[in-house]
Amino acid sequence: MQPMTATRPAPAAAKRDPAPSRVAYKAHRLWLTPLFRQLMRVGVPVFLLTMAVGWYFSNPTNRFAIMEKVQEVRRSVEERPEFMVKLMAVEGASPVVSDAIRQMIPVDFPVSSFDLDLDAMQAEVAELDVIERVDLRIRPGGVLEVAVTERTPVVLWRAATGLEMLDATGHRVASISARNGRADLPLLAGSGAQDDVPEALALLAAAGPLARDIRGLVRMGERRWDIVLDGEQRIQLPEQNPVQALEQVIALDQAQDLLARNLTFIDMRNPARPTLRMAAPAVEELRRIKGLELGGPAQ
Repeated sequence: MQPMTATRPAPAAAKRDPAPSRVAYKAHRLWLTPLFRQLMRVGVPVFLLTMAVGWYFSNPTNRFAIMEKVQEVRRSVEERPEFMVKLMAVEGASPVVSDAIRQMIPVDFPVSSFDLDLDAMQAEVAELDVIERVDLRIRPGGVLEVAVTERTPVVLWRAATGLEMLDATGHRVASISARNGRADLPLLAGSGAQDDVPEALALLAAAGPLARDIRGLVRMGERRWDIVLDGEQRIQLPEQNPVQALEQVIALDQAQDLLARNLTFIDMRNPARPTLRMAAPAVEELRRIKGLELGGPAQ
């Protein structure tokens, strides 16, 4: 009989540790970060989409096909009837100016409003001297409206290049070939006259009863004015306060009939000491009279 041997009980299986591993713990903590979750949910898909679009557009054939499709859709929208301009209307312009504007804007109608550069067209029309203001807009019904305000000529200026019509600010309006083309406008002459049109207009307004006898105003030395009257008489005005000096001449004329005398110049350059210059026949007559006075009566 064999001896009995004692048997050891089998060791119990080791219990599983419920704590997560270090890697799982860090991954879980990272997922709980809001920035990381947004990056995984939004950033990664956007990145993949961008890569896919970039790869697609890297092919020239694909780019050309997309651009053609975009242009086709764009033209189909731009050429819809509600966006088409069928004619042009010029408002507020004289026939000559209207024709000039139409020649400056050679648009072939009908045309899409998207093809019209209104700012460039407005700047081009505004370069005309006769135009004071211009506005371009597209009216309902497909009408390109050009609203024009023309400059009003108030004086003629005899420049070195010919006769120029000027507005109240001295801005050039247009040229004319002869004085009788606008005989209703007063005449200015002399270098720099165009720069002092407001002062010239003030003198003409103050001329009163002399206005119908005025042939023109001459700018002297770009500093002052001479008023030329019928009969070659001149009123020489000072550089400062010329209107007051002219009013003084008018007062002397009304009191003593000054301009009816045989005078050539009325010098008011020093208003405190007006100087008169007589015509040559008057001077000779004065000398003759003085000679008779000195010689006494003939025996």
